[in-house]
Amino acid sequence: MTEYFGTLGPACADETILEEMFLNGMSGIRLNLSHTGLSESRSWISMFHEAARRTGKHGDLLIDMQGPELRIGTLNTPLSLKEGDIVETEKIPFSPEVLNVLSENDTVLLDDGKIELRVKDSALTVRRGGLLSSRKSVKILGRDIFMPAVTDQDQKNLSLAREMGVAAVMQPFVRGREDILALRKALKQNGCENLRVFSKIENRIGLSHLDEIISVSDMIVIARGDLGNDIPLPELPGVQKEIAGKCRAADVPFLVVTQMLSSMIHSPIPTRAEVSDIFNAITDGASAVMVTNETAIGEYPASVMKYLHDTGEAADTWRRRHETL
Repeated sequence: MTEYFGTLGPACADETILEEMFLNGMSGIRLNLSHTGLSESRSWISMFHEAARRTGKHGDLLIDMQGPELRIGTLNTPLSLKEGDIVETEKIPFSPEVLNVLSENDTVLLDDGKIELRVKDSALTVRRGGLLSSRKSVKILGRDIFMPAVTDQDQKNLSLAREMGVAAVMQPFVRGREDILALRKALKQNGCENLRVFSKIENRIGLSHLDEIISVSDMIVIARGDLGNDIPLPELPGVQKEIAGKCRAADVPFLVVTQMLSSMIHSPIPTRAEVSDIFNAITDGASAVMVTNETAIGEYPASVMKYLHDTGEAADTWRRRHETL
């Protein structure tokens, strides 16, 4: 049975909307802990569990950990970056880990690659602009910066996982089996070793160690946002199919996420390409599909869940029919 996940955010943090999302087929919801913490999200989580109770649904709460992902710090106000602008590095709150390795001609991607900068003469030239807000992701092309798999903030969140009714943990930027073993150790220390572990494949390192990651994971997440920053975009669909094939061969479920219904952030209906993407992911064997900004900040979160679920169900029907032929 396919699982359909939304992402919790201000657009759907309302019991009535969450109830409608459940009635439209939602299996559970993701909370991104890169931008908040479990303690700060108590009211949202309470709404989610109450909506599940009212609709008679189980309602899995997934927490997406901070993990080894690099992010900028806090900006007092969003920073507008326009193509051709020259920006001093001090204007963007990079972590010391990033500043210590930045070199001339490095390409820096921010916010899942939406913004692109080039290091030139100890400053940053904007090659692709946008509005930058706090805690957005940072990627230096061609550089791998070591960060611990489980951060202090992650430990703090895991200490509250049982109390908050968490069902699964998503580990970002998994580099190898040791990252998952570190997470499982932290789960055990916090009395929640029975939670499902979802391993996010988001870079070349994870791809190169995919077999060992699969062997210690409950679910593989094909996280196409950052993965699409680390490999050429035209190759991404093929890589998705390769990951799917390895998961099927190992009989380990996988989830596909990123921009599945991105147009519905502002549109009440999806594009034909988007429903085809969902359909193909499930007929390729995906056990779960997920939307992110579509329900977190989008204008039509309940409709998003209906299209996600209904397209997935159509794909499941097609798959079952063709398996019997």
